[in-house]
Amino acid sequence: MFRNRYLSGVCFFTILIFNIPAFALAGQYKVVRVYDGDILKAVENGIEIMVRLVGIDAPEISTKKHLPGQPFSQKAKEYLSKLVLKKNVQIKLYGVDHYTRVLAEVFVSGKNVNIEMLKAGLAEVYRGKPATGLDLNLYKTTESKAKKDEIGIWSLRDQYFSPKSWRELYRD
Repeated sequence: MFRNRYLSGVCFFTILIFNIPAFALAGQYKVVRVYDGDILKAVENGIEIMVRLVGIDAPEISTKKHLPGQPFSQKAKEYLSKLVLKKNVQIKLYGVDHYTRVLAEVFVSGKNVNIEMLKAGLAEVYRGKPATGLDLNLYKTTESKAKKDEIGIWSLRDQYFSPKSWRELYRD
């Protein structure tokens, strides 16, 4: 029924809520695209899903030609690509965000990719309301270590500001 059909926006949300139990979207997928340091596209049996790595916020890539992205935004995208692109990943679902992206922890070869992004200093712990059921203790501990060791974004020290602040500053 869904073979080679892209599920996005309202269509995806409708199918998710009314036809497919949430646990059915969890499972094994192949990553076919990485958009930035915390968003990717994955495919399984012809179903494409947009995934937002839950619990983290990576530096923002600018969508405006005249503005550069946040420091480390391209490195975050490259690192996430190295970890997951064209690889089979396991997805643990935590819901859907207001853009209808699947909120998930992504695992490759048993490693939590969300945590790996924090370890590399290429993301911070998401500062908004946490997803239901997500334990942020390991996330916070991992971020604290990267910050203490001044890895990645944390090497900017006082010059660093969060992706949330950057989005607010450069919003259209």
